[in-house]
Formats: sequence, C-alpha cells, structure tokens
Amino acid sequence: MIDRSPTPGTSLHGTLLLRTAGACDLDPEHLLEVFGEQRRRFAAVLHEFGPADWAAPTRCADWSAHDVVRHLCDCNTHIAAAGPDDRTLDLTAGFDPRTTPSGWLTASAGEPPEATLSRFLATTEELLAVLRARLAQTRRFDVRLPYGPMDWIVFVLHGFWDCWLHERDMLLPLGIEHPTDGDATGYAAAYGTFIAAAVASMFGDPVRQKLTLSGDGGGVFDLDSHGDAVTLTVTRVATAGPPAAQVTDALAGRAPTSAVLGDLPARSRAALSHLADFFNTPVEQPPA
Repeated sequence: MIDRSPTPGTSLHGTLLLRTAGACDLDPEHLLEVFGEQRRRFAAVLHEFGPADWAAPTRCADWSAHDVVRHLCDCNTHIAAAGPDDRTLDLTAGFDPRTTPSGWLTASAGEPPEATLSRFLATTEELLAVLRARLAQTRRFDVRLPYGPMDWIVFVLHGFWDCWLHERDMLLPLGIEHPTDGDATGYAAAYGTFIAAAVASMFGDPVRQKLTLSGDGGGVFDLDSHGDAVTLTVTRVATAGPPAAQVTDALAGRAPTSAVLGDLPARSRAALSHLADFFNTPVEQPPA
C-alpha cells in the first residue's frame, strides 16, 4: 500500500519510507517525473551509439549493450501490462532474475539496433502514459515482487532501479559517464538498499543498520527488520560515507560489498551481501 496523502517530505528532498508490511511513503508523481527525466538522458546517449557501442560487452557477462537495451524494452512492456496480483517477478511462479530475463530476449532475437532503439523510445513513452493514467484514475492494486505483495508503484520503483543499474552496466565499461542526478541516484540507492535487506530477511538474516552514504543521492539510510518485515527510512541530507551510486552497484553484485561497506559490522555487511551473492551464483544446469 502507498500512502498518497499530500504529506510534507514525500519527495527525495526530504524523507522516503519503504516497508514490506504496511504503507510506504513514496511520492508517485515525483517518481514518474524522475523516471522520465532519467530515460531522456539515457536515450540521448543511445542516439550517439555506433555499431561498436551496440556490440560492446557490459557488466552483465552474457549480454552486449544491444542485449541490455532489448531487456529494458521487455521491462517497459511488463511494467505497463501489470495488473492486480501480477506475478511477473514472483519467485514462487518460477521467476529467476538470473535466467528468466534471458528467456524474454528470444522474442527479439535478430532485431537490429536501430529497431531496438525505436522500440525502446516507443515503449518508454507508452509506459509513462500508462502509469500517469493509473495515477490519474487513483488505481490501487498489489503485484507480487520477489519478497511478497506490494503496491504497483513499488513495482515501478523496482523497474527504475533495475534500469538505472543496467544503464551503468552498459555505459561504465565504455568509459561513458552515467548521466543521472541526485534524485535518480537517490531512488536507485533507496530501493537497492531496501531489496538487499528484504532478501536478507528471506535468508533469515534480518538487518538493523544505519548507513550514511555520500554524494548524489546520499543521506541516512536507516534499516530495521523484524522477522519478515523490513522498513527503510531514507533522510536526504549531506553526509560522509561511501558514495550512494557505488553502494547501489555493490549491493546488486556489480562490485565487492567489502570495498564500499567495509566500515559496517561484519554481520550487517554479510546480511546485505545476500542479494549480490545470489546474483553472482551460477545457475546449475540440468543434466543432459
């Protein structure tokens, strides 16, 4: 459930509250505005890509840059199509983030990069239009995320985090600076911290820890887990600590967590590493 009442501080300029049980405090209109701005920045970079850029390897070991953008098109379609009790990302329905998205790519196999870029631009506009219409209609429903049922706007936040990471997966290996801003990084860092704690709870390793992250998107990230219930309160203030973007990368398995969270107690660091460890664990193939 999302608390959509006009309370102060619901944008990333103040406090953000995410919970696996109970209402979240998240400004949907602001999230969609940031989502749209982030997509426009990324699209401007893609318009400058040449054949070598599209074919370049990424931080996703099996995917080229072209594969990543095809994946983002799939994400657009799935988020736009989500309805009540959507199970696209439901682990109990067979979703595995290490393998299922690769299966989605079979539908666009052989698509040339220019067609992928056109589809990415079109599905992005369609997605944002669908989401704005839902807000205007004040539609409320839950979808199934890997850690349980959540309001559909949290699915959008999940998709934003995934796309923000994949932009970096593509651009950083090419030596291209990731075009983002404090609000976009803040949303990605908030959700990346939240899902890392939610996965830790699923592994029976609850987290009670306050992180102070610096730079764009930084602030105080206060995690409190009780049983299966995870609460994250983010207060956007200037503070010292590891950069928020680097922490978001590490929690998703793009870099060693010890490199950026080395000052945390060992137990908290180990708990917050479960998500990264899962992403980086090879999937066992069935015997021939």
